[in-house]
Amino acid sequence: MVIDRNDNFEMLMRQALAGDQHAYAALLQKTTRLLRPFLAKRLSFSSDVDDLMQEILISIHKARHTYDGNRPYKPWAYAIATFRLQDFLRTHYADQLRHAVDFDELEETLPEYVTESEMSYESISGEVQKLPEKQATILQLMHRDGYTAKEVSEKMGMNESAVKVAAHRAYKELRKKLER
Repeated sequence: MVIDRNDNFEMLMRQALAGDQHAYAALLQKTTRLLRPFLAKRLSFSSDVDDLMQEILISIHKARHTYDGNRPYKPWAYAIATFRLQDFLRTHYADQLRHAVDFDELEETLPEYVTESEMSYESISGEVQKLPEKQATILQLMHRDGYTAKEVSEKMGMNESAVKVAAHRAYKELRKKLER
């Protein structure tokens, strides 16, 4: 029997399950070409893509007996790839968290001039007063008096998003003035 290696995934898998090693090799090559772009979009390093691709192929090999020949192959393979990717990311980020620096500890070791700002609302209040009245009032309420954007919007009869936009514009203007 002549086997066309360009057959679909389902045919290759059925042949592989029947013991055809060449069909199995072709299936794994096609699966790699199918899944590599999926992984490359989700991982930063090609070495991670290669390592995870190997894990996925091993998982497919171990789970091949669960494949139902009456169902499509690609969703089955993508499900395995997705689970392996989630495991990889969970492990990767858990490892990063274990080695993360606690900012409270870091702040204690930094020189005071790095963590302490010489600028406070009081030190720039003169510049705030030079802003348009509405912007100055918003900044005073938010930074001097400690109100939230929502509370300021209620006090001034404005939409909350309008308060945020006005505050952003005020910050931008203050930044320009203070940089000079």
